[in-house]
Amino acid sequence: MTYSIVARDPETGAYGVAVASRFFAVGALVPHIRGGKCAVATQAFINPLFGLEGADRLAAGETADAVLTDMIGRDGGRAQRQLHMVDSTGRVAAHTGAECIDWAGHATGDSVSVAGNMLAGPDVVAQTLACYNAHMDLPFAERLLTAMEAGAAAGGDKRGTQSAALCIHRTEDYPWLDIRADDHPDPLAELRRLLDVAGERYLHFAKILPTADNFSGLTDRASVDAAIAAEEVRRKAEGRKSRSFATELPSDG
Repeated sequence: MTYSIVARDPETGAYGVAVASRFFAVGALVPHIRGGKCAVATQAFINPLFGLEGADRLAAGETADAVLTDMIGRDGGRAQRQLHMVDSTGRVAAHTGAECIDWAGHATGDSVSVAGNMLAGPDVVAQTLACYNAHMDLPFAERLLTAMEAGAAAGGDKRGTQSAALCIHRTEDYPWLDIRADDHPDPLAELRRLLDVAGERYLHFAKILPTADNFSGLTDRASVDAAIAAEEVRRKAEGRKSRSFATELPSDG
């Protein structure tokens, strides 16, 4: 019922999952990430425990092949499941059950995997992976979303659209970015809008949040305020208005 991409960014070490489906709130159950360690996507006739257990085991140092083989072997519903993951060293493992609804399949590359079921055809997976690999120059979030858009252009979920999500963790178990469109006529376009809005303020603020290595984070927000102001100047110079639905901040006067 879904197609997704899981990947490790070779430049930053961040892990991400992007997913789209004709299924409500697909981002609630499919993506599972541990900061700096792994990413898992569980889908088709979904088993959420694949994501929870799989991510924990990968984060503890097990390999993608070992974790996937063990969990699939224990699951009586394996023929209807789809699961793919990237481990702490960028190794990839994927499973598409024999009873997943056509078209269903997966394709893998260096630190990246794409998988889908109930798709318009194999080009959805092929084009998603090809687009990701062709745009390694893009920032990670932009690269994942652009790849998903290529999959949609190739037909996407054959039933249509409803929800999508993009989740990225850098070094921490809390997300650096986690955006979702749970019930939307064009969910990938909504993710595109949300990513644009995130760039206005949120992603600047995310840079100073506390981490496991720095419990306090950066408490002087001057650098964040300066970055936000510079972003606003840049947008105005380019003639771009904010795409946020937030109410305007009150003026000083």
